Amino acid sequence: MKKNRIFKTISGVALCTVLLTGCSESWLEPKPLSFLTPENAYVDADGLLTSLAAAERSMRHEYFGNGSGYTCELIFSDLCISGTTDKAGPLQDMDRQLMPDANFNNAENSYLTSHNWDENWNQIKYTNVVLSRMKDTKFVNEAEKNKVLGTGYFQRCYRYWRLINQFGDVPFIDVEVTYPRYDFNTCDRWSILRRMKKELEFAYQWVTEQVDRGHTTKSACGVLLMKVYMSLGEFDNAIKVGNEIVAKHPLMVNRFTSTKNNHPNLMFDLHSVEAKSDPTNTEGILYGVSEPNNASGTGSAKTEIMANCVPMWNNNVVKTPSGKTGFAVTPDSKDVAAGIVEDVNKTYGRGIARVRPTNYFQYTIWTEKEKNDLRGRYNHDSWRRMEDLIYNDPALKKANDPWYGKKAVKPVNMSCGDSIRCWFSWPHYKVYIPDPTAGSGQWKGGSSPIYLMRSAEVYLMLAECYYWKDNLGEAANMLNVVRKRAGADLLTAQDINIGEILNERARELYYEEHRHITLVRIAYTYALTGKPCEIFDGRIYKMENLCGPKGASNLKDAGYNFWFDWISQHNNFYNKGVKNRFAEYTMSVHHMLWPIPNKDIRANTNGHINQNNGYLGCENNVTPLQVPEEGQFMKD
Repeated sequence: MKKNRIFKTISGVALCTVLLTGCSESWLEPKPLSFLTPENAYVDADGLLTSLAAAERSMRHEYFGNGSGYTCELIFSDLCISGTTDKAGPLQDMDRQLMPDANFNNAENSYLTSHNWDENWNQIKYTNVVLSRMKDTKFVNEAEKNKVLGTGYFQRCYRYWRLINQFGDVPFIDVEVTYPRYDFNTCDRWSILRRMKKELEFAYQWVTEQVDRGHTTKSACGVLLMKVYMSLGEFDNAIKVGNEIVAKHPLMVNRFTSTKNNHPNLMFDLHSVEAKSDPTNTEGILYGVSEPNNASGTGSAKTEIMANCVPMWNNNVVKTPSGKTGFAVTPDSKDVAAGIVEDVNKTYGRGIARVRPTNYFQYTIWTEKEKNDLRGRYNHDSWRRMEDLIYNDPALKKANDPWYGKKAVKPVNMSCGDSIRCWFSWPHYKVYIPDPTAGSGQWKGGSSPIYLMRSAEVYLMLAECYYWKDNLGEAANMLNVVRKRAGADLLTAQDINIGEILNERARELYYEEHRHITLVRIAYTYALTGKPCEIFDGRIYKMENLCGPKGASNLKDAGYNFWFDWISQHNNFYNKGVKNRFAEYTMSVHHMLWPIPNKDIRANTNGHINQNNGYLGCENNVTPLQVPEEGQFMKD
């Protein structure tokens, strides 16, 4: 049995996904099969923190692998759609596919359920075990105890932050579940937020800043606390915490890393593998760590980010104007050395376009003011286009084809589906992670630490706080800290609206932020504050019917929530009649929140879990319970 099987011997389980998998009294009895058992793991602070390290490591999982769970955050946003057009299954026609009984647990139809629902409940389960066992643990002093408690609070709050913004009202579990339970009840997201506020305030006070990379830091607690404050309309509190964080974590504004001479600019430095391990990097706040040489194999996961984000250039669809296949994974090595062709596989990665960027991300946000922006499409080192690639298939050379060694030209007869998957621009500096372990095989994106939080986002959140407070001059100042580093023109108060703030987040945080969650959070904030939305002619949103009239599905009217209205305006695929061979790209108002899996609703026979409005089963909903700000909520 592997060491990390300690968690398999613990009887706590999360929701009905895990609750109902063949439980019996004998199964509930922990049977120690190694020295790592609950009885000796939870005797001191080190044991508890080691257990929480598994939850910390899990934070990276959604970003790693083919069709990673994180891609759901992109395809439910303004930035991307699912680019897999050669099969039925990938989430594209939301009106038809996004159903409570659908199976979302693999790369071919998305990991929406397994990575965004099941995994978050699993980590809440493990964290609750640690928090529950603290009463029997010996600590050196109160500070040590509070550090462990704060770290546990952060982990639980991080998971609930995901759940309440992806799925809305959900059950709240704050105890170790030691027997099969079927009595969970939906709780109000606002009361969960208020509980999170209390716990994160405690964590921000007691968790320390100096920890090994990959572990929870004081500033990480502060970033999540900022987001909770913003969600509750407490913008002054968020500003106070944000200023404290950026004072400790200044942006990296000068060239750095041991490999900087191999990079064309600072943006490559910042997002290189080396930067995320560099101790001089002050910008990183929280990391997901992957360790290629980890003996157990548990730390060597590959991102496969290039497979997910780069066009599918090697599928025999991208032809030369002479009608021949243009690219090969294995080019002529002598011609590569001579500079006649390039090794596209190793230079850009073997893409399969799990996510395909929209025109908004490729073109709209890059204006004249971003002509000198190191992050943008005008910088041909940082951004690459299919037209930059050079035909390299050795068969072309053998046939004396004149297009061998020439730059690619889009085929005039390329189908819509092939164009979606095979021909678009991408931020090369952001998604290039080499994979030397792949050798001459397909380079899909190697092992690397990743940023989960960094201070550039904190500046952008500060800008948004000032926007909500109608202090547009200070909002511009915060955006300009990030823009100046990138080389973009500076903004003035007259430039600021929620659209410009979202534009800057897209420029800076692609494949980092939870973009769907950001848009949902803003949608709730408009409804909470009643602030007129200037980019939609002063439209005012209301909390009532935020996802449309009760029970209504596939509604496409404007005015219900900001998330849908913004995507309708900026995603050029959904509800625009765009089709591939297998699906039409559609999306509706109620898709702001994802469906609660019916498997858990049905199995929860002694409680009541609501279904989100617009999905089958929402007609059975009851009033959600209120979670207290302090004290134990669930009965043991």
